[in-house]
Amino acid sequence: MNRELALKVVLAVVGFLFVALGYPMVVFVRQDPALSMMFSLYVTLGVFLLLAIRNPSASRSVIAFTAWSSFAHAALMGIQACRNMVARGELIGVAVLVIIGAVLIAIAPAKQLLASASHPSQLHSH
Repeated sequence: MNRELALKVVLAVVGFLFVALGYPMVVFVRQDPALSMMFSLYVTLGVFLLLAIRNPSASRSVIAFTAWSSFAHAALMGIQACRNMVARGELIGVAVLVIIGAVLIAIAPAKQLLASASHPSQLHSH
């Protein structure tokens, strides 16, 4: 499997996983409004990840944001679990978020040079 296909598969899996949070978002809207607000961000991000499947190179920022925000969320949730602020079972979520972030960073599309920068003779043409 080539790198771009692997990335598209990961984007689809993570995108659908995040969109699937729409169900608990609706279920918990009255019981835990803060959790529903967080889920709404993930559902929105999931839609953008699914859209990124068409052209991952053009969606590098969305992919990078997903990876780094997953690390940030995992770090905070891990600290909360270790300090008994949330259930220790939340460490499963920490592991999932770290895996998502690491995989996305590892197979993210390479930064592409601008077409004009790759052809210096075209830089100064008027």
